Amino acid sequence: MATPLRASLCLCLGLAAFSLVAQPKPGVDPANLDTTVKPCDDFYAYANGGWLKSHSLPADKSRYGTMEELSERNRAILKQILEETSAKTAWTKGSVQQKLGDFYASGMNEAAIEKRGLTPLKPVLATIEGLKDAKQLPLLLAKLHNQGLPGGFGFFVRQDAKESTRYLGYLNQGGTGLPDRDYYLKDDARSRDIRAKYEAHIAKMLELAGDAPSLAQARAKVVLDLETRMAQAQWTRVEMRDPQRTYNKRTLDKLVSEVPGFDWKSYFQARGVKQADLNLTQPSFFHAFGKLAAEVPAPQWRTYLRWQALSATANLLPKAFGEESFAFHGKILNGTPEREPRAKRIEATTDGMLGEALGQLYVKTAFPPESKKRVLDMVENLRVALRERIANLDWMGADTKQQALKKLNAFGVKIGYPDKWKTYAFEVRRDDYFGNVRRAAAFRIQENLKKLGHPIDRTEWGMTPPTVNAYYSPTMNEIVFPAGILQPPFFDPKADDAVNYGALGFVIGHEMTHGFDDSGSQFDAEGNLKNWWTDADKKAYASRTDLVVKQYDAYEPIKGEHVNGKLTLGENIADIGGLKIAFAAYQNSLKGKAVPAPIDGFTGPQRFFLGAATVWRNHIREAALSVRLKTDPHSPGRERVNGPLSNLPEFYEAFGCADGQAMKRDAKVRPAIW
Repeated sequence: MATPLRASLCLCLGLAAFSLVAQPKPGVDPANLDTTVKPCDDFYAYANGGWLKSHSLPADKSRYGTMEELSERNRAILKQILEETSAKTAWTKGSVQQKLGDFYASGMNEAAIEKRGLTPLKPVLATIEGLKDAKQLPLLLAKLHNQGLPGGFGFFVRQDAKESTRYLGYLNQGGTGLPDRDYYLKDDARSRDIRAKYEAHIAKMLELAGDAPSLAQARAKVVLDLETRMAQAQWTRVEMRDPQRTYNKRTLDKLVSEVPGFDWKSYFQARGVKQADLNLTQPSFFHAFGKLAAEVPAPQWRTYLRWQALSATANLLPKAFGEESFAFHGKILNGTPEREPRAKRIEATTDGMLGEALGQLYVKTAFPPESKKRVLDMVENLRVALRERIANLDWMGADTKQQALKKLNAFGVKIGYPDKWKTYAFEVRRDDYFGNVRRAAAFRIQENLKKLGHPIDRTEWGMTPPTVNAYYSPTMNEIVFPAGILQPPFFDPKADDAVNYGALGFVIGHEMTHGFDDSGSQFDAEGNLKNWWTDADKKAYASRTDLVVKQYDAYEPIKGEHVNGKLTLGENIADIGGLKIAFAAYQNSLKGKAVPAPIDGFTGPQRFFLGAATVWRNHIREAALSVRLKTDPHSPGRERVNGPLSNLPEFYEAFGCADGQAMKRDAKVRPAIW
């Protein structure tokens, strides 16, 4: 096991963050239950009702639940780290402490940011104003994209989905400022209202940047019209979930002939990209974009790109810009009354831009080596449980099982933090917050582009160590759990195994199952987009996933707004399968041991399911929930608990659920996959 810190670093901060941050009671806290609700009627309410009554939504949150509680505890640790590093100015230049301390200090220096005004953005705006002819658009977009500024579409480098040992460039649709294409295209009252307020928001931002009110209003209409035309060409989120449909490799010459109207060779040359081929993720979008590039006059592109630059940098500029951005994105879109305190916003940006530097100090404080070992043991126990379940499936044939087991055995596992820490080769100045963020963004862009032509870096992480989340990568065929989520109540060394398997085991099983969900199952053991299923087994699998779609389509968290069963299919499969696998792993862990005595009146299996329900409890504002129902591939918290559990015979047995009760679905409509 690699040590979390390099010997050359002096990380003598004397932190005692855990003594400053309230920790939850280990295991199941009976105060969080609502025993007036029967567990077989609504387990989410039964398991979490007490917590839901005793907690309310903070004014600066659109959603608040277990993940947010843990994030707040982690952020308190990060805040202490950053305050201590920023209080000193004698750090060695280029050291982890100097970069972290000066970055944070620059963001907290509101007076300096106010004094500089719009000056830091003026070079970008001047570059945009230099667009005199639409034929110059490729060179302008290349300059902006190299700085990490948005416009039109995106280009990034990642593993080739069909040849996972090499990197490939990916062109991806973009260009819009609202959360989803439907906000531009739907004609219901809420969508029309959002569009009107978005247009007013654009105008206000342009006014803050110096436009007269009448000019700002006219330009806002130009922006909304151009973004609407891009939205009309965008693929839906459901279409984007199909890895076969989104894999469209092209040579650069083929792209040039297929998508006229935009000088792709000039664009890539200006970005410093030399490549023989690339992936055109959504061909029809780029056909439409090529026409827009040729037809839309330069003044409209200037207006649009000026807005994009302002919107992307609003939180780096004087307070008025950030407040206006929050007024729309926070209050109007998500219903959040108050903006987060500045310290939290700057801490989050520091984590985003210098995450592994900050992570080195975080893991020393919050993630001891013994926790890493226990989590690794849990992962291997879940791998055994999934292996047993695959081997015993009655709907899958021997040939497909062999390939599925090969893939499972090949799963890579990353726990806590990287074995090799990333270095950040850009200058961080104590008096230049705007410049620090822009240099960080440009560094990340170049770091990504330079991957082309080089071997795959399998040590790289897609999340920073303090992050409260986890992921499965289909092209790497690996599951990754940052230290940030390996904390109470997801993982608590003081809790009994039943609760840890119910909470963190659920998450581990969820990520493992992603390797076999409707999308992940299309990738083989080496991470290649390649069919390894027999036709009969694919058909049997589809019949089961169809039941999942129908189940979740029926959920209506907001009157008139349903869960999108196809958009959330992968996550729902992972929830159902992950919970089943975690329970099997928990049962396996008891073999050869005496059956644990009940705790607080609950048996081990009951505590397992209570632990599982805990991780998805949350309050959420209706406006934010409405956005998530359109954009989030995850189901809402209540459905993430009641949906999977209502399909599990293990749950029925634990709580004595009878036929006809809401938490015991009829066997005919019950999906049973893994």
